Amino acid sequence: MFDIDLFYIAIFLLPPFFANAVPVIFGGGPPIDLGRNFFDGKRIFGDGKTYKGFFSGVLFGILIGVILSYLLNDIFILLISIGASIGTMFGDLFGSFIKRRMGLDRGKPSLVLDQLTFIIFAIIFSYNYIVISPDFNVILSIPSILIILLITFFTHKVSNIMANKMGLKKVPW
Repeated sequence: MFDIDLFYIAIFLLPPFFANAVPVIFGGGPPIDLGRNFFDGKRIFGDGKTYKGFFSGVLFGILIGVILSYLLNDIFILLISIGASIGTMFGDLFGSFIKRRMGLDRGKPSLVLDQLTFIIFAIIFSYNYIVISPDFNVILSIPSILIILLITFFTHKVSNIMANKMGLKKVPW
C-alpha cells in the first residue's frame, strides 16, 4: 500500500546526521555572521554558527556519502549526500536565523527549529537527485517522509542528550 524502504531511508539519513553532528566537535572560531546584527537589531545567526562548523559539517556529510557510494556502488548516493549535507547546514543556519528573529537566545530550545529544520532542508537540497534516482525516489512518499521526520526527531533528541552528558554540548537539545 505504502512505498516505504527503510534501507534507503537509513542510507539517506546518514550524511545529514553526520553533517549535523560534526560541528559540535569540529566547530568553533569566528561566527558566520561575524557578530553582525540583522535589520531588526538582533544577531543574524549567533556565535554558535561558525565557518569551521559549517564547512566541517558539509565535508563530513559528503565523506559519509563517498563511503556509502563506494560500498554500494551507487553514484546517486554521492549526489544525494552532497545536496543533503549542504542542505543540512543551511537548514541549521535557517533555524538559528528564525530563532534570533523570535528573540530566542543561543542555546534556548525550539521544538521544530532544533530537531527538524536541518532534515527538511536536506530533503529540499537533495530533491533533484532523489527524484531521478532509480532507488531513492521511494523516500519521497508521504509515509517515508513522516518516518524520516520521526527518526530524525528522536535521534536528534537522544544524541543531543548524550553529547551534553559527554560535555560536548552545553545544553541537551
